[in-house]
Amino acid sequence: MTAPMDAGAASAIQDALGAEHGALWVYRLVSAFLPNDFDAAVQEGTNAHRARRDATELLLGNAGQNPRSAEPAYVTPQPVTDQASAIAVLVVAEADVTVAWRAVLERTDDKDLRSSALAGLTDAAVRATRWRRAGGQSPSTPPLPGAPA
Repeated sequence: MTAPMDAGAASAIQDALGAEHGALWVYRLVSAFLPNDFDAAVQEGTNAHRARRDATELLLGNAGQNPRSAEPAYVTPQPVTDQASAIAVLVVAEADVTVAWRAVLERTDDKDLRSSALAGLTDAAVRATRWRRAGGQSPSTPPLPGAPA
């Protein structure tokens, strides 16, 4: 077991875990509204969020924290009814993940944790950019990915 983590960092990591749970739920939801040519991108996003969720749960457990469970469902910012709304909600989910991992960066000096949080932020920002481009959104990348809106 690793050393106990700072309460601020632990809270931020739990929030990042929650964002990962939410993103996984969104990827499952939108798969019903996207054509088959998006299958690879949806699978990649699902796999990436599942791996980061699992690693985050392990990190919290090794630090003596009880990882929060996923909610049974999440509320989307708008109804998902077609391809455009599915892509829009994916952008929101990925943006939420970037914000959550940035908060971890802001609350820890631990080198390994900062490296992991930066990877989480970067990976989600790249996926968000891809989804923005697929949805024809401009700009495709915000000036500071992960900055709270």
